[in-house]
Amino acid sequence: MTCKIEKGVLLLLLCSISIGIYAQQPNDTLAGKMHHLPEVSVRAPRVMPALTATSPLQQMQRTELERLGIVAVADAVRHFAGVSVKDYGGIGGLKTVSVRSLGAQHTAVSYDDVAVSDCQSGQVDISRFSLDNVSALTLTIGQNDNIYRTARMFAAAGVLNIETIQPTFDKHPFSLTANLRAGSFGYVNPSLMLARQLSRRVSLAAYADYLRADGNYPFKMRNGNKLINARRNNSDIDTWRAELNLFAALNDRQDLKAKFYLFDSGRGLPGGVIYDNPYAAERLYDRNYFAQLSYENRFSARWKLKAAGKYNYTWNRDYNNQSSGITDNRFRQQEGYLSGVLWGAPIRYLSFSLAQDFAYNTLSNTFPNCQFPRRFTSLTVLAGHYRLQRFTATASLLNTYITERVRTGTAAPDRRRLSPAVSLSWLALPREGIRLRASYQDIFRTPTFNDLYFLSSGSRNLRPETTRQFNVGATWNASTLMPIDLLTLSVDGYYNKVKDKIVAVPTMFVWQMMNVGEVETLGIDANLTAEWQFASKCHLYLNGAYSFMRAVDTTDPDSKTWHNQMVYTPRHSGSGSLTLENPYVNITYNLMYASARYTLAQNLPENRIAPYTDHGVSLSHTFRWKKQSLRIQFDALNLGGKNYEIIRFYPMAGRNYKISINYKL
Repeated sequence: MTCKIEKGVLLLLLCSISIGIYAQQPNDTLAGKMHHLPEVSVRAPRVMPALTATSPLQQMQRTELERLGIVAVADAVRHFAGVSVKDYGGIGGLKTVSVRSLGAQHTAVSYDDVAVSDCQSGQVDISRFSLDNVSALTLTIGQNDNIYRTARMFAAAGVLNIETIQPTFDKHPFSLTANLRAGSFGYVNPSLMLARQLSRRVSLAAYADYLRADGNYPFKMRNGNKLINARRNNSDIDTWRAELNLFAALNDRQDLKAKFYLFDSGRGLPGGVIYDNPYAAERLYDRNYFAQLSYENRFSARWKLKAAGKYNYTWNRDYNNQSSGITDNRFRQQEGYLSGVLWGAPIRYLSFSLAQDFAYNTLSNTFPNCQFPRRFTSLTVLAGHYRLQRFTATASLLNTYITERVRTGTAAPDRRRLSPAVSLSWLALPREGIRLRASYQDIFRTPTFNDLYFLSSGSRNLRPETTRQFNVGATWNASTLMPIDLLTLSVDGYYNKVKDKIVAVPTMFVWQMMNVGEVETLGIDANLTAEWQFASKCHLYLNGAYSFMRAVDTTDPDSKTWHNQMVYTPRHSGSGSLTLENPYVNITYNLMYASARYTLAQNLPENRIAPYTDHGVSLSHTFRWKKQSLRIQFDALNLGGKNYEIIRFYPMAGRNYKISINYKL
């Protein structure tokens, strides 16, 4: 059969050549003349992954990050709908991510598809990651359509994936990228990335950066009727970061990647401005080293396997020279992690995956009654994905088994649980580009080592927080709506119910961690994107995100906090950006907004934090010659100059400026 087809193609080719030769004979009156055919413009819908996903998915590629002038991971995440970033102020302030009011412990952070863990607090400080070597940021809420991933990525209510740049080589076997940023309050941040192609199949990339800042910005805030006019102190930071990445294509089907990461930081924790006193002397020193190895084998178009291993070491020192005395506490975490995922597509349209993760965590500290806990975690996931042209369905079942040991005292009991998830998507109106989606996820978070064993406040009998997430949404995509080149809209309504919420409750003498809370959340997330090319080299980009979130306490109808909004959760929040791209100077305007929040469970006027709006402008231009480019960017941030608070008594910096220079070879 194949031979007949090849002969047919050859015969057709010979006939075409013969006709072409005959057409050029002298008796052909059209010979030698050039014929112009009218241009035909073909416009086809450009559908982004965020619009076809069965669960909410938001993504920022490298080009968009540069266009918006974003230089920090936390600033980028603020542009996602349904996300709250807790920022404790200052360059050195911690920054954590909470999705749909669930808390930072429910948000997993993945670095090149391998989870970043913190078994001590359960929260990951995203300020320790740099955007200079990042190619994309992706936030998934609930079930993910990508079933070819580690079991840990199934075990969280939301996942923030940070994907680093993998170098490509055209004519030269090397590349170089150098960045230099400087700004207000002593901010300096140089970075360098070098990549070298060692052979046709092996390449090496090294990245390093240094960041320092004084952070002593002026601020004004009111304490009752009194105006406090002072400068932030103890807000300095000094950080080193380095990465070494090895990429090896063993053959056409097998890949090997190795990563070595180093983070070393010393910073002041500025503390809250309480009772008119801005003084703070707490210092935090962090060291984090990890090595991870990833291997993938694509056996065929229907079967593939990937495995990963990681060793993580984290050391922290918390030093505080208080008036009541000096405290000097040190903590050390270690983790060994192994993961394997087998993916198969035995029949058309249907694929399966089986993922297995093992993790071993330890924690030690300098407290005299440290229990030296150890945790063994096994996660197993069976997932399936069914995809037709207009219909997509994804389902998974996660099995969790956790057991712990302690050197002294009594360990927490073993924990076992099955967690199902399912999500659906249907292209309801193909011509209009309208898709409907729905998803459900039953998930939980294990109590952290601090929750269980920290001094006298920990409680080894804590139950995991269980969360049920329901989501119903619609997406719309139009890329043939003249004169707009692209217009997308997604709207999702959701309902979350959290049981056995872990909170600190005051007892007779000390605070105690207990399962006493229930929280219900009703919300809406909306995202809008528009692109318009109104001249040959002029583009206009519009991005907008809005969130409505009613997260209330439903623990006890007789309680004073019944149906009160959860702590630090705004009812309304949003972001927007408008970019004019042209041959001269690219201009971007950014906007952030959050409505009033409450610092305590009771929504009393004295616990209220005022709403805030943050405006910023970014100007940039790229100079190119041959294979080199030089990009210069100027940022004016918080144009309103207001020292608003995200966390009570932690005023943010007022108007400030940054300049960035980026060189690529």
